Amino acid sequence: MYALFALIDKILWLYTWAIIIVAVMSWLISFNVINIHNNFVRSVWNGLNAITEPALRQIRRFLPNLGGIDISPIILFLIIGFVQDFINRDIRNLVLGF
Repeated sequence: MYALFALIDKILWLYTWAIIIVAVMSWLISFNVINIHNNFVRSVWNGLNAITEPALRQIRRFLPNLGGIDISPIILFLIIGFVQDFINRDIRNLVLGF
C-alpha cells in the first residue's frame, strides 16, 4: 500500500514539472525564442500539451476571463500540492501507523 502512495506521489511530482515546462515553453514560443516549426520543439510541445491540457482545460472552465492571464497552472499546482500533502502526511500515517 505504501509503494502505491509513493508511486502516486512521484507521478504528481513529474506532472508538476511537466506543467512548469509547458508554461516556460509557452513563454519562449510567444516571444519567438524557440520556434514551433522545429520538429523536436513541436514534438515536445505536442506531447506535453497532450499530458497537461486536459487537467488545465477543466480548471479553465471555472475561471473567469482575466484578460489573457492564465492562472490555471497555479490552481493546478495548489491542487497537486494538497493531494501530495494528503498523501505524505495523512495516508502515510494511516499505513505506517505513526
